[in-house]
Amino acid sequence: MTLPADRPLRSFGRIKGRPLKPSQARALADVGPRVALDLSTGAIDPAAVLDGRPLALEIGFGGGEHLVAQAGRRPDLGVIGVEPFLNGFSACLRDVEAEGLTNVRLHQGDARDVLAALPAASLERVWILFPDPWPKTRHHKRRIVQAAFIDELARVLKPGGEVRFATDWRDYAAWTLRLFLAAPDFRWPAETAADWRAPWPDHVPTRYQAKALGDTAPIFLRFVRI
Repeated sequence: MTLPADRPLRSFGRIKGRPLKPSQARALADVGPRVALDLSTGAIDPAAVLDGRPLALEIGFGGGEHLVAQAGRRPDLGVIGVEPFLNGFSACLRDVEAEGLTNVRLHQGDARDVLAALPAASLERVWILFPDPWPKTRHHKRRIVQAAFIDELARVLKPGGEVRFATDWRDYAAWTLRLFLAAPDFRWPAETAADWRAPWPDHVPTRYQAKALGDTAPIFLRFVRI
């Protein structure tokens, strides 16, 4: 399939790794259809998703550790998750079922498709935790955080809503901070170094975070929609 010329480069690499475990394959077949985010009409109606709960979005949830924990802590919150990698996606489905969560909707694919389908001012929070850093300079154009992407986040977030971004790559943190500081719809409320060196009080470490593959200690950036 040939993508349209104006289609942004995808920000993720492979979408499948080793063969799925039996529990993952079963969850994909049995649980997947029940928690799938419906994008068939091209538009998401917040009042119809998860019984009209306020909504949060996790972009690139990996194995789902953070997403499942947040949804379990906040049954009043509707948590939408997007992950292109099938192995992580199916592992999250398995855990959603094991925890009996009813406030989760998931999409396997590109987060930009979900953002495009959301109406303005429909989200309270967006998490982007340890995304693919694309560390080589020639690959920076593949990073999920770009100026146009930030504009879309501004559109879908409610005033006072937050973007929470974490990375263990120094250059990606600087890249993200520079782009958000240039965005007129966001402010960075940090006052001391502790505001980006320490995780947020309700943060749940992810599997990728534990691998510590980057070149610095984790950096936690929080941006507030004006």
